[in-house]
Amino acid sequence: MRLWTLHPRYLDAPGLVALWREGLLARAVLRGRTRGYRHHPQLLRFRRSGRPVACINRYLAAVHREADRRGYAFDRSRFGPVIAVEPIPETRGQLQHEWVHLLAKLRRRRPERYAALSGLVRPAPHPLFRIVPGAVREWERLSDRESP
Repeated sequence: MRLWTLHPRYLDAPGLVALWREGLLARAVLRGRTRGYRHHPQLLRFRRSGRPVACINRYLAAVHREADRRGYAFDRSRFGPVIAVEPIPETRGQLQHEWVHLLAKLRRRRPERYAALSGLVRPAPHPLFRIVPGAVREWERLSDRESP
């Protein structure tokens, strides 16, 4: 499961579709409607918000807006009401880690998109997140060469 801290505008089509599906799975987990993924570390920040379902609905709303902007037909009825929530703090290190991860995916999968985005130094976060100083999150899986 990957619930990107990055703004969904950076994702290619397969990435945006995967994010939509994984966001819907995350919503089901947060609502107690699944057996699996209940302890997935990516859900910690939503649970810690105090309003996990409201936060995942807001998260999915931004993904839906991006899909709509691109002309995709994601089903709006798949998530609940979108209400005001406090932004979830997320670290600059986590955002940068995800940026490098996404660029590596795009380099293999969509070289033209990679070329268009690779010069961007400060990618925008998903609107649900407020970026704060800090390192990559402890729940993030790091490869051996990325470990501190």
